[in-house]
Amino acid sequence: MCSGTSSGRLSQLCHFGPIIAIFLICFITYTGFLCLIQWWPPTTLASQINMIIYLIWPLIIFYNYFNAVFLGPGFVPINWRPEKKEDEKKLQFCKICNSFKAPRSHHCKKCQRCVFKMDHHCPWINTCCGHFNHASFVYFLLFAPLGCVHALIVLAPSLYRALYRNYYIFYRQTQVPLVNLSVYQMIACLFAIGMAFGVIIAVGMLFFVQMKSIIRNRTGIEDWIIKKANHRREQNNIEEAFIYPYDLGRWENMRQVFNWSANFRPIGDGFEWKVVSGCDQFTLSLEQIAQKEEKRAHSVRYTAIRDYNGAFFPIKHGCKTCCCIPFSDDPRMPICIDDEIMVTRWQK
Repeated sequence: MCSGTSSGRLSQLCHFGPIIAIFLICFITYTGFLCLIQWWPPTTLASQINMIIYLIWPLIIFYNYFNAVFLGPGFVPINWRPEKKEDEKKLQFCKICNSFKAPRSHHCKKCQRCVFKMDHHCPWINTCCGHFNHASFVYFLLFAPLGCVHALIVLAPSLYRALYRNYYIFYRQTQVPLVNLSVYQMIACLFAIGMAFGVIIAVGMLFFVQMKSIIRNRTGIEDWIIKKANHRREQNNIEEAFIYPYDLGRWENMRQVFNWSANFRPIGDGFEWKVVSGCDQFTLSLEQIAQKEEKRAHSVRYTAIRDYNGAFFPIKHGCKTCCCIPFSDDPRMPICIDDEIMVTRWQK
């Protein structure tokens, strides 16, 4: 069975995300290697060092990638309860997992589990980016663009020399190693250049987004919670400002994830977190509970006027329903005429 729950099995890779990611890494590496052995043959010490560095990139990339996939973010145990009974009222309860949500944990619809310090569900690793695999995921985001930069430096000049090979032969420029590529190899080289450039831009941008999150010790979900917390105080004229409990300072925030001074594993077990003065383990959870209660109080009741079978592309209801909000891959809920739905958030 293919799933997104970091089972630690090879079936974890049975998904379009890992398949595409692994293919890209292998394709760019192999195409670059074929060019490298002609563009800068390993006959000198410098070229041999360059070759070793080039071959080390995929090893580092795959090591961190598979760590992120198989190590997983960490999941709150099914039926989990806090040690102290009185702490239950300070935590949210997940009906699907039949357990309380530990501080900073959130339920993932894809993984179908509550995830420790969930940032987002990443289709490229087919699981969530969370507490235990956050460092490996970010290392992957760092080394993949760097490896592609090296590959691009090899691929672009190699393609140029292959295209102008006859020029080098005609003018007898023997000091320049010739690159001989067939038509299919040139096409592959061109594709590899485009893929490498795309990885540098897309993955590089994601790396900076994740580093910003780590430096502030705030996940994407927690960013949204803080915005709602500030908005809730403005709307209700609450003078007491919301203090985010996990911002420990730039370097300490980074150490919480990378932990360079110890075993390079994230600090904490996912249940308890180091917090700033004036806050406790349940500060954020209590704010979430207050937001949920307010959201339910402001919910609007709607009555269904047409049947809907839960299809992802409900063509019979018009093409507009396929490309308007909510535009996501979340499961759809079938409804029947006269069903009543309590809507807590909406957008025209």
